[in-house]
Amino acid sequence: MNPHPTGPQERTDDAARERERARIARRQLRSPRSFASIVAALLVAAICLYFMFEAAMKSIGQDVWIKSPGQWWDWFAQLPRTADPVLLPLASLLLLLIGLYFLLQGILPGRKARRILPNDRAVVLVDHEVIAATLARRARTEANVSPEQVMVVVGHTLVDVNVRPTSGIRLRTDAIQRAVEDELVRNLVDPLPKVRVRISESGVVGQ
Repeated sequence: MNPHPTGPQERTDDAARERERARIARRQLRSPRSFASIVAALLVAAICLYFMFEAAMKSIGQDVWIKSPGQWWDWFAQLPRTADPVLLPLASLLLLLIGLYFLLQGILPGRKARRILPNDRAVVLVDHEVIAATLARRARTEANVSPEQVMVVVGHTLVDVNVRPTSGIRLRTDAIQRAVEDELVRNLVDPLPKVRVRISESGVVGQ
């Protein structure tokens, strides 16, 4: 018999802890959209302030700065008939792309340059820079080169390893790739990103 039976309350507590860990992980992995939000807010505020200024100038009988709101409306209404037939579609496409950019920024979650390592009791977060340093150390050990000759960039789906060999020494790309992949497995990185190793054509003079 099981000396520590798992009752309904314990299962409920375990599920609550899992939900809390998942919530913490999502919060730590997603980056805020502060830049896009600030830019969009500034654009909207600038447009509103401009039209308020033009309306105020017209209301006190002063000449408008550029155009009154009514003149702007007439200009937009006549734009399809007066605008250049080539320039108008290009400007419309540009506005569409800008709007699509802000829409996607608001809908799609941003991702920070970090990932979660498996752990049964806590949420373990590791920055990509830390993983890159570990992989660079393993790659330069395998290639027998100095730290300055290896550069590793870690992304969410790809690890890019760039190695500058020592002049006169031939390096094996497959051996370096297997070493880096083994280091990823040892560090419990999941899912495993693709590893790409590139050997520079220009070498470094050995000391």
